[in-house]
Amino acid sequence: MRAMVGDIIGFLGGKAHVLEVGMDDENKTFQIAIDGPVAAGKGTVSKLVAERLGFLYVDTGATYRVATLIAMRAGLSFAALDGQEEQAVEKLVGQVRAAKIMLTRPEGEKKDGRFITVVVNDEDVSWAIRDERVSQNVALVAKISEIRQVLVEVQQQIASAHDVVMEGRDITYRVLPGAALKIYLDAAVEERAKRRFGQLLDQGKEVSFEKVKADLVERDRIDTQRETDPLKILPDAWYLDTSTMGIEEVVETIVGRAREMMKDKEER
Repeated sequence: MRAMVGDIIGFLGGKAHVLEVGMDDENKTFQIAIDGPVAAGKGTVSKLVAERLGFLYVDTGATYRVATLIAMRAGLSFAALDGQEEQAVEKLVGQVRAAKIMLTRPEGEKKDGRFITVVVNDEDVSWAIRDERVSQNVALVAKISEIRQVLVEVQQQIASAHDVVMEGRDITYRVLPGAALKIYLDAAVEERAKRRFGQLLDQGKEVSFEKVKADLVERDRIDTQRETDPLKILPDAWYLDTSTMGIEEVVETIVGRAREMMKDKEER
């Protein structure tokens, strides 16, 4: 019997607590790890793949966005964090460890376009963590090794209890190195910039395409060149270029391969 996915994942003091879960501990979970750059479609694709397969969708980027929002609200200098200044880093790590963070599936009025509901200290911050200032600084926070250590532990604990589709930038080799299916989802820079630009326009943001593209290129640089857990393509990862593919085509392609692998696993 496969694990029955719970509705709520709570992070308390850097530890994960799974609520409302029933599962058969004798079976290992089936893990799908998806890495890729910003605006490659990881979030949309991962959410839909999880829905089709009945898996838990985990947006690891949301946890780093939470850490970034905490830094903003604490008045911490992003320049200091970017420079890895000890006092600023220690303060942020302490606040992230102490925070009560919960991920829930959107229900009722919460089904407003979000992929996941994120609650921090009883406050719904699902949209606050998508603020453009958070987006501009999350890469700086995500490269802090102490922050990554706290959040990677949480992500691994979640995956150990569920069949999951987990997406991020270091999932295939750092968070879930033993994942059954590893995918690097990519698209051409111009195409990714168009997607991101469209998302921001839909949110009513006034931005220029040139600025969006420049920010995306800079984010790629930071993600691929950071010392701790940089974005990279593994030899055993399935490289999937979505530049000319529609979302449904991408989803069905991944779901098809996952089902074949699960069938083979069950027949052994």
